[in-house]
Amino acid sequence: MAQLNDIIQWCNQTLKSHEFKDYAPNGLQIEGKSEVNKILCAVTASQGAIDAAIAQGADLLLVHHGYFWKGEAYPITGMRGKRIKSIIKNDLSLVGYHLPLDSHPTLGNNAAIADLLALERIEALDPGERNPIGNIGFLKQPMTPRAFKDFVSEQLHFDAIHLPADKASVQKIGYCTGGAQDFIGKAAEQNCDAYISGEVSERTFYEAKELNVHYYACGHHATERYGVQRLAKAISEQFNIEYSYFELNNPI
Repeated sequence: MAQLNDIIQWCNQTLKSHEFKDYAPNGLQIEGKSEVNKILCAVTASQGAIDAAIAQGADLLLVHHGYFWKGEAYPITGMRGKRIKSIIKNDLSLVGYHLPLDSHPTLGNNAAIADLLALERIEALDPGERNPIGNIGFLKQPMTPRAFKDFVSEQLHFDAIHLPADKASVQKIGYCTGGAQDFIGKAAEQNCDAYISGEVSERTFYEAKELNVHYYACGHHATERYGVQRLAKAISEQFNIEYSYFELNNPI
């Protein structure tokens, strides 16, 4: 058993959440019971994840995509109202970490991608960022663009979309999980051979070709499965409490 406030304080300090200018609040978003015996983690605070947390007797739902995003309407109605009502009715705490969980050098989504792809010599995609939310890494050996597509698809369990460039091989890889397709320009500035993110836009096809950077769209959900699991495991070890992961495989 652990105190909710102790968990939040530890997470905030570990992830340095106060150092990020984000699109939603990081940390405790909806407060439930003060004592936590079990955590359920999920990529997104969907109704399915909420229902799973309730069914499993979790006290805390830990997510990457929580609520109260900038630009959202204020009224708590409709789908979001139903979700929040379920959380409050069951005295469940909702905790979300967005950019801090992308950025963390060991627990983060980007760190997980580097590990899965065995990338070396990790550096910032944007050298001017204090806490980089995108990175660059190097393959041990160059690969053909097609072979790299097959490799990332296998490692991330997602059929990657490859938008081709002219380069005959790839070794220097830029990457930023989720909806960061527009960082392909930063990858070009750093002379990357390829760039990985989650989503893809119509414009990305032309950017990959004209910037001469192979682009691999590997799924918003698929590239961001890992941070919440790493963070939940770290919390479990720090506070000696149980955790589980809820997977609702989102094809986007």
